[in-house]
Amino acid sequence: MLAAYAATQSPTDPLSGLVVGDRPDPQPRDGWTVVSLRAAALNHHDVWSLRGAGLPADRLPMILGCDGAGVDADGNEVIVHAVVASDGWRGDETFDPRRSLLSEVHDGTLAEKVAVPSHNLVAKPAGLSWESAACLSTSWLTAYRMLFTNSGAQPGDTVLVQGAGGGVATALVQLGSAAGYRMWVTSRDEARGALAVQIGADRAFASGERLPERVDAVMETVGAATWSHSVNSLRPGGTLVISGSTSGDGPKAELTKIFFKPLRVIGSTMGTRDELSRLTKFLVQAKIEPVIDSVMPLADARDGFAKMIEGEVFGKVVFTMS
Repeated sequence: MLAAYAATQSPTDPLSGLVVGDRPDPQPRDGWTVVSLRAAALNHHDVWSLRGAGLPADRLPMILGCDGAGVDADGNEVIVHAVVASDGWRGDETFDPRRSLLSEVHDGTLAEKVAVPSHNLVAKPAGLSWESAACLSTSWLTAYRMLFTNSGAQPGDTVLVQGAGGGVATALVQLGSAAGYRMWVTSRDEARGALAVQIGADRAFASGERLPERVDAVMETVGAATWSHSVNSLRPGGTLVISGSTSGDGPKAELTKIFFKPLRVIGSTMGTRDELSRLTKFLVQAKIEPVIDSVMPLADARDGFAKMIEGEVFGKVVFTMS
């Protein structure tokens, strides 16, 4: 089968390790199901794997990809949940210290077929296109949990999203706007801020800009570059939800401000299968179509990776399978 996989790794030249070519079909095993994929989406996680972060070299070659939607062995249209719990785990799979994502231990979704635990399948609503369904398993699920499970924000509250344009950021803006939050974004690029307003943000600000008022919650995925601004932008008692640190860990923790205001800081990682199911229903009810930067055949996956590495993506890059 055709697949996009990491053959080698390079911290400085991640694209050099990407191969788009034939890999063996996945073989079914007890408790697992093989899904024939119709579409899959790209995440920064895939680029980090090519850089050697989170994917040990002794597991190569590894098919990349966490997001995907397709048809299971019984002909059901399904969305793949990417969080794989360890054997015997019960409860919230994101709390499992031995959990993994597809493409870390088990081959991922950037392929014509993928094998997943049968429990990791969610029914695809008829109202979702294959391309939209393929966007949801990672960045959209992360955004859903950040906003609706962990932020404590209520409709009418103001929520600041640090960094406009990425998959999580665009999902936060679209979800929050549909749910009645006042969504603000920051961006280093004025044009990307303007695009965020077009998809539902109320206002866009330059990175680090002083806001006209303090906000109820901040959605943080950037880390060091925006951390102080996030803490300083919150009202007393506000909540900072962090699900990533793409700019690294910051040297200034702002601990005094955090305990004096006092603020809540909550770590948030992915989401559960049940949250993914609720997310799909919400998208259909709210008539939300995920922002898709580009759609291309899996055979052209190198072009999609190149766009992400160059920072030219607004929304999701989706690959389709013939």
